[in-house]
Amino acid sequence: MRVPSDPILSCAEAGAFEKTFFAGDEAREWPAMQQAGRAVASAVLRDFQEIGGFPEAGRLLVLVGKGHNGGDALIAAGAILAEFPRATADVVFAFGERPLRPLAGRAWREFQHSAGARVSVVSRRSGEAKGVRETKSYALSLDGVFGFQFRPPLDTRTAELLRWANALVVGVRAAVDLPSGLDAPDAFHADFTYATGIVKSPVLDCANAGRLRYLELDFFGSSTGILPVGLKSADHGQDARVTVLTSGVLAPLAALRSPRSDKRTYGHVFVVAGSRNYPGAALMSVLAALHSGAGLVTAFVPESLVTAFAARAPEAMWVGWPETPGGGLALEGHHLLKERFSRATSLVIGPGLGREAETLALAREIVAGSPVPLVIDADALQPEVVRAGKAPRVLTPHAGEFARIAGDVGRVPSPAKLTPDLRGEGTPPTFRVGGELRAFAKAAGATVILKGPITRICAGEEIYHSFAGGPVLARGGSGDVLAGLTGGLLAQTPAEPMLAACRGVLWHGLAADALARAHGQTAVMTTQLLDFLGPVLRSL
Repeated sequence: MRVPSDPILSCAEAGAFEKTFFAGDEAREWPAMQQAGRAVASAVLRDFQEIGGFPEAGRLLVLVGKGHNGGDALIAAGAILAEFPRATADVVFAFGERPLRPLAGRAWREFQHSAGARVSVVSRRSGEAKGVRETKSYALSLDGVFGFQFRPPLDTRTAELLRWANALVVGVRAAVDLPSGLDAPDAFHADFTYATGIVKSPVLDCANAGRLRYLELDFFGSSTGILPVGLKSADHGQDARVTVLTSGVLAPLAALRSPRSDKRTYGHVFVVAGSRNYPGAALMSVLAALHSGAGLVTAFVPESLVTAFAARAPEAMWVGWPETPGGGLALEGHHLLKERFSRATSLVIGPGLGREAETLALAREIVAGSPVPLVIDADALQPEVVRAGKAPRVLTPHAGEFARIAGDVGRVPSPAKLTPDLRGEGTPPTFRVGGELRAFAKAAGATVILKGPITRICAGEEIYHSFAGGPVLARGGSGDVLAGLTGGLLAQTPAEPMLAACRGVLWHGLAADALARAHGQTAVMTTQLLDFLGPVLRSL
């Protein structure tokens, strides 16, 4: 089946699509602008929950350009003020009010009418003008200066405005579609960028974009993922398909299950994991598999861990495995798995295995002989392991692991180039991975989940992107949870590893978002993700 997703378009493609979609008809464009603005407001208020919620008397700074992005920002600001009667807004027109295009001008008039004295106009140069409040701090700075038609460089006066805006004390900085100025030194520095209806490809590699959010406006027909007729992805090759996952990928998991089903209906996932040095990784992976909806879970772990683990998760079947002197899984235990393989529909291998030579040799033997599709994670992500055997497989590397397993594919950069730049908090990766990811996925015959601030899933042609998750996942164990969750989903759809991978990534990321909104990003534990898997589905 096609995974529900929407295309990511270059700026030229987005312009061509909108020209055809709206056909210059303001009667169609205005409702879409209202929908986009309200979607931005709702998304901003949700993301504010990660830092305690939008303040009742919060102040907004709205940066407005000439066109649709400015209109979206004004409508979003109006929706926020409507929800918070004590909130106020300062509006800066980057080019003045007179050049506003018709729909942006309409949005401004409606905002003035609805907000009244709670909105003030601020001088575009210094921020000092009629009615401006003295304290230069804001709960929210909302950037709607430039849209996808922006071409660098920034003009001097706009650069001055953006420098001023960046210097303010602000709780959340949000950009509509693209941060104004993109990666220019004086560009708007966003904490979140909200892509309204269409994700434009420059935002994927923009260091100033912060965290990305895709606001589905159903421009592409119920999230079919069909690239609009006549459009190609110029950034990724003529035949490439580059898309963003939509909520539709999880909809079947939220639906009622058949009343005639039983535990065998939903598959049986085996988990081969753990060592005395890394026991928690195995437990987290098994707990995630138990939460995935799989009917049965059997865990193969070092025999010294079974008693404690069985007490922690009695729903799983625990099989004790002979241990090496170092506490890893020994080769002699392979028969325990082989004699049970007929019961399995998927296998997860890798979390917490360690890197003892004997255990890695065992991992290669297991993968080479597996009759069921696999999820290969963590220490099992070794070149000789991931290419063993013929069973379908899902690989779950982060950037460093990807460099390790893909190093023999000629187009894959060195680990230094693949490792995200972590010099600044929240800095997205500086590498472009489309061609390298495709080349490796084809060579390995695998579905690859390349984890990162933007997670990409590829089996050789299409690249699906997930924007869900965020810094709350930057802690030990989040990958173990993803592996177990994906393995449990693979047990339910063993013939569709790409579907299982996309579902696992998006579900995992949305649970992380929900966790951060409930408890913040800092004082949480990885296993708390499991508590939000159910609520995420129910919210659909």
